Amino acid sequence: MFDIGMPELILIFVVALLVFGPKKLPELGKSLGRAMHEFKRAANEFKNNLENEVGTAEIKEDLLKQQKEIQTTLAAASTLEDKPKAEEAPAATKEDPKTSHV
Repeated sequence: MFDIGMPELILIFVVALLVFGPKKLPELGKSLGRAMHEFKRAANEFKNNLENEVGTAEIKEDLLKQQKEIQTTLAAASTLEDKPKAEEAPAATKEDPKTSHV
């Protein structure tokens, strides 16, 4: 993340000691540590929520694909069922010559 070595950390500590004084420095360190911990927790929570949403979106996409497949299968099956009925219908409407003379 940051390329800070030991000499840079000592310099930052000395400047903070001069600016804030020895009495406020421990309190400032605690506050900074708590703030960093809270930020890290919030970042992890955001990351987990994002991963859950992405997973939910993928599941939703898969379900929509399956729904389309089922609909096309049902449409194909209904057209196959309609074809034999259409062929049977004209045969049922033909009149029998023997019964028409009666």
